[in-house]
Amino acid sequence: MSKKHRRELTCAEKMAVASNWMWLAVSLAVALLVWFALSRGEATARSFPFIHAVIDGMKTMIDREALWSDFASSMISVAMGFGLGFVTALPIAFLMAWYTPVRKIIEPWINFIRNIPALAYAPLIVIMLGVGRAPSVVLIWICTFMTMCITIFHGIRNIDNTLVKAARVLGANDMDIFFRITLPATVPFILTAVRLGLSAGLTTLLAAESTGAQAGLGMRIRTLQTTFETNAMLGYIILIGIIGTLLNTFVDLIERRLTSWQEKREEA
Repeated sequence: MSKKHRRELTCAEKMAVASNWMWLAVSLAVALLVWFALSRGEATARSFPFIHAVIDGMKTMIDREALWSDFASSMISVAMGFGLGFVTALPIAFLMAWYTPVRKIIEPWINFIRNIPALAYAPLIVIMLGVGRAPSVVLIWICTFMTMCITIFHGIRNIDNTLVKAARVLGANDMDIFFRITLPATVPFILTAVRLGLSAGLTTLLAAESTGAQAGLGMRIRTLQTTFETNAMLGYIILIGIIGTLLNTFVDLIERRLTSWQEKREEA
């Protein structure tokens, strides 16, 4: 590739980055306008206070020495629950995809449990484990496991069977097929499962931390709800959204490094 062509590609990339930042700015501006309108509406002003009020509410939580402990507690619970979900979902998804009896036994129960809201069986977990961090971790583990297991399983099932047959014709054994065909082809689906699992872990916080947790973002939102402190409550909700966005961006960076070989649809 010539130096001139490389320079042209660099210019195109810079234009793409500039365009992305421009659209992000437009999106943020629209969101702020909608937020401002809601903060001025007669029926919505109390539920959607504007930025300055939210910042004041978060300062109040910092003064109470609650914000950082809530953040740390929730991140520990999500990390533990997500970690357990991933290390259990990955092997079970592969077993379900490779062995029909395993799939026929496990898949119906996964589909059954993942359609039940986490808040429904949270009290049962508290009765079994007591109050504290353990019920929160178990609840997040269940939700992330269901999401990631199904996603990885369907990813493995969608691998082109022609590749497997061709490998067998060339003398490849099961180990070769797994490490040279199945695992590389499944990486994009595993990363998608990670993204969905992280999202499931964060969206389960409210249910998970209603199980007698002593601190946490979800627990604090419920507490602030009972005292009608909407300024801080909205701040906590926004904080969860920011955490989710940052985690999703981190997964995107990993995905670009590990799946650079994968063809992607060109954006218009």
